[in-house]
Amino acid sequence: MNNQPTQAEAGKKPPIVWPVTIFFILSNLAAITIVPWYGMEHGYGAAAWWSFFTFLMLNGLSITGGYHRLWSHRSYRARLPLKIFYMLFGTQALQNSVLIWAARHRVHHRHVDDNERDPYSAKLGLWYSHMGWMVRDWAPGEVNYDVVRDLKEDKLVMWQHRNYWALTWAMNLGLPLLVGWLVGDIMGVFLLGGVLRLVVNHHLTFFINSLAHFVGRQTYSEESTARDSHVMGLITWGEGYHNFHHTFQNDYRNGVRWWHLDMGKWFIGINVMLGQAYDLRRVPSFKIQRARLQMLFRQARESVQQSSNDARPWHEIVDEEYKAFLETVRRWQSLQSERFQSSSQALKNRWDKTSVASRLRELEYSLYQQQRRMRALMRAASMPAAA
Repeated sequence: MNNQPTQAEAGKKPPIVWPVTIFFILSNLAAITIVPWYGMEHGYGAAAWWSFFTFLMLNGLSITGGYHRLWSHRSYRARLPLKIFYMLFGTQALQNSVLIWAARHRVHHRHVDDNERDPYSAKLGLWYSHMGWMVRDWAPGEVNYDVVRDLKEDKLVMWQHRNYWALTWAMNLGLPLLVGWLVGDIMGVFLLGGVLRLVVNHHLTFFINSLAHFVGRQTYSEESTARDSHVMGLITWGEGYHNFHHTFQNDYRNGVRWWHLDMGKWFIGINVMLGQAYDLRRVPSFKIQRARLQMLFRQARESVQQSSNDARPWHEIVDEEYKAFLETVRRWQSLQSERFQSSSQALKNRWDKTSVASRLRELEYSLYQQQRRMRALMRAASMPAAA
């Protein structure tokens, strides 16, 4: 894998995409000059601030719940009213049509951290993955429509794609002006609910491609630069649990724990209760715990190697724990095979299903207990040897 895109390796930078560059310069400049100036001169009313936070939240939920988890990853299914909501406020987020957004994102997952194929490879640096990939015509950013053939069959997706710019003007100019007129504060709503909201939303989304690959821990896998962070989860509507997402990309959740700050997951859950979302895809708990334990074993071996505590044979303990781990995985695979083979016969019986579910829970609990032992072992290995 190379360290720079093809153009950079040749000592050439591709041409600047001037419409995108000028837009970013003007919008960000307005957000840090005109918006505060107007606030100091005239002040902003409650309605203007309400429009800022409301539109910001609707944009964020539409990108994470719609563009990302629904259309890009097909992690659940949604009914038409919810799709229309996602499409309208996703358009207001001004991040291109669903078709183009999903095409680039799917390529990103297929070739994550590959500098020649990942559109926003984090290995090219924080600036490149945040905004730099958009302001120049880098080859990896070229849209490959072959990866979104399923979306090309979606009439709503294609309608938005064909009418994207008309919808963009309506949602980013028309809607804020309409709301401002209704509440009697056209300029205040336009500056906060239009300009500032758009700039803030852009950077929060761009953080997913940039900071979420630099800040946090690699909880489930070291195969990509993606990381998990509660802070990033909070400011990116749940997308900051990025290591989980890159490890289990078809799960509708990013924050898999109930207490993880994943607003996208919660919003989808609300829509399940409202009958607007269904067929949610979840990775089996055993697979998630297995991935966590694999990472713990790697970390434990590193901790033992660096430890100065020779009071106990730590390497032997880790090896024994790993053998137990492999045996648990073997039993789980055997149980899965048994369930598959008898799915049309014995498992139709309610008691057999209960038996299988009970055995699965026992194996999951076994991994949970082993995680606790491994963390305790790592803490003990890092302690000074007893006198």
